[in-house]
Amino acid sequence: MAISSKDIVPLSKARATLTELCEEVAAEGHEKIITKNGESCAALIDAKRLDHYHRLEREHIHLTLLEEAVRGLDDVKAGKTLTLAQLKSRHGR
Repeated sequence: MAISSKDIVPLSKARATLTELCEEVAAEGHEKIITKNGESCAALIDAKRLDHYHRLEREHIHLTLLEEAVRGLDDVKAGKTLTLAQLKSRHGR
């Protein structure tokens, strides 16, 4: 969803109209960018959307870990392994 100029709100206005902004975000699903001194500093988004973003982030982390595990198994199959002593000497421990 694209952010329009009406979705950019100065902090002073956000303080004064927080209830209305929250109602608008909940009803319309629009995100609001809060600015301070002309720079973005926070976002006001629907709680369900935030939960969705967090779930996506966790899924991405899990997929990345699975890809790393597959890469590790491929290395083992290809004989690309180190002994514990080799690993310690490589990393100075």
